[in-house]
Amino acid sequence: MERVLIVEDEQLAVDKLKMLLTKIDPGLHVVAVLSSVSETVQWLSMQAADLVFLDINLSDDISFKIFEQIEVETPIIFTTAYDEYAIKAFKQNSLDYILKPVSQEELSAAIEKYYKYKSRAGDLDKNIKAMIAQYASRHYKSRLLINYGGKSRSIAVSDIAYLYAYEKGVYLTSFDNHTFLTEETLDTLHDLLDPAQFYRVNRKFLVNIQAIEEIHRYSTRRLKVDLTPPPKFDVIVPAEKIRGFKQWLNT
Repeated sequence: MERVLIVEDEQLAVDKLKMLLTKIDPGLHVVAVLSSVSETVQWLSMQAADLVFLDINLSDDISFKIFEQIEVETPIIFTTAYDEYAIKAFKQNSLDYILKPVSQEELSAAIEKYYKYKSRAGDLDKNIKAMIAQYASRHYKSRLLINYGGKSRSIAVSDIAYLYAYEKGVYLTSFDNHTFLTEETLDTLHDLLDPAQFYRVNRKFLVNIQAIEEIHRYSTRRLKVDLTPPPKFDVIVPAEKIRGFKQWLNT
């Protein structure tokens, strides 16, 4: 019996998904249905599922906020009406990305993927990486256009030391220590930049690996990152990000 968690805020979508799961595989047992980011974070902090069906837009926020608060290693099948989140989804433990309305054929194929890769965890990781590469090879930016003072400037991504959110704006700081206000959100920039080069160390900072000078123990559960050029604020890696940050540095 496989423990299934459904995270979806539309009851009709929940009912249809449960009906299709029962028809496709009675061995899939829905242990909980949740509708918000906060509920999901709390549930996954205390319980476990074998497979998660996850919508993008939930009642309180987009589901990617879940991954900013806890580390989720459970395989995920995204079910959503929005195709623009595909790349971001594949950066999580995503087996598949199904657009609504969910069809029995697509759902059945996704479940088949789950069973296939469950017995070959290493292949699951390779599959996810392959999907990221497939979608992202056409996606990552090599330059960003910045507008300032009635002028425009195209900045090579390799010249960007870090990006950070401050008050209502997102700023770019270059290695030659110039700072510009961007027109994008940090979430959007995170998706536009190569994850091999840039890492979201916390909710406010997206850093280039070349800008990292030193890493210090900031407290028992946090790290402090020294960047060049030095930012105006301390750059702290929270506990839930440390594992992923270290893995990124060691890639």
